[in-house]
Amino acid sequence: MFSLSVRDHVMIAHSFAGAVFGPAQGLHGATYVVDAEFRRPALDGDGLVVDIGRAGETLKAVLAEINYRNLDELEAFRGRNTTTEFLAHWLWQRLAEAIRRGDLGAGAAGLTGLKVTLAESHVARAAYDAALGD
Repeated sequence: MFSLSVRDHVMIAHSFAGAVFGPAQGLHGATYVVDAEFRRPALDGDGLVVDIGRAGETLKAVLAEINYRNLDELEAFRGRNTTTEFLAHWLWQRLAEAIRRGDLGAGAAGLTGLKVTLAESHVARAAYDAALGD
């Protein structure tokens, strides 16, 4: 399996509901390092997994939807605990939509897997990893 990863970051504010979150129940900020890993079993005709420039631009565009935002104020997240795990899945969904729309170019049609990892510090990270369906 071949893979290509791109990295960016996002800065958000949010709060959590539930005693399990302790002091994180209050409004706080987080800066995540975000890795998107694109996978396919064989390289395309140009010898690529996917165009690295388009992959980076697409990740940046998806992150722009939430960058410097208070997630508690966004309708898409209303009533949800926007944990690192939740956000990894949300970003995976948004990138999968971009792949289906053709934002990463025709070569991206051969992608079979996508993994999104959010690192919230040098010791803690969460990811969502799944196959890309039709």
